[in-house]
Amino acid sequence: MSTKPAVKAVAKPKTAPAKRKADPAVATSESINDQISAFLASGGKIQSIPSGTSGQTYGSPRAAKPASKTQKA
Repeated sequence: MSTKPAVKAVAKPKTAPAKRKADPAVATSESINDQISAFLASGGKIQSIPSGTSGQTYGSPRAAKPASKTQKA
């Protein structure tokens, strides 16, 4: 008769493991100037937008929800 080693039950953690934080965005003025130069060299154009102008476009308003049926006492 063979004897098997005892197996210990290991409790699983009840919470999810912590997510890795994203690397911080690092941009120097030099790297930004290099990106702008590359953009302009490839034929890109920079637009000047007046202060206070928004790019937000508004769609049609949502349809009103029907009133819920309530009982009057």
